[in-house]
Amino acid sequence: MNLIDIAAGPFRFTARFEDEAAPKTCARFRQLMPYKERIIHVRWSGEACWIPLGELDLGLGFENHTSYPAPGQILLYPGGFSETEILLPYGACQFASKMGQLAGNHFLTVIEGNENLSVLGKQVLWEGAKEIVFSAR
Repeated sequence: MNLIDIAAGPFRFTARFEDEAAPKTCARFRQLMPYKERIIHVRWSGEACWIPLGELDLGLGFENHTSYPAPGQILLYPGGFSETEILLPYGACQFASKMGQLAGNHFLTVIEGNENLSVLGKQVLWEGAKEIVFSAR
């Protein structure tokens, strides 16, 4: 299972696991699927949506981590300086929190539906939280 489906608001995306670069993060996220939550707009990171996960400990460290994800490069921040979270960038993004700059594990890349990432992000910004579901193919 290298590809997954993501349903977010009215949109559908296909994403690829980054198994070579982030094997532990990919394996752990596979255990959580199907994963259903709500995304909200970020406060400090720019053009992105996020899923706050609070104090959830997934038993992960850093791998394939970045502070500057491109649109569609989905990150999982394993916690530490800030709360655990998933970040879905749709435009210019520097991953940060009230504690400052962060780096998250790039573990998924959207490969289909990218043209709707910005529209989804703007809907979340102006309309509020949207349901998101990550499902195995």
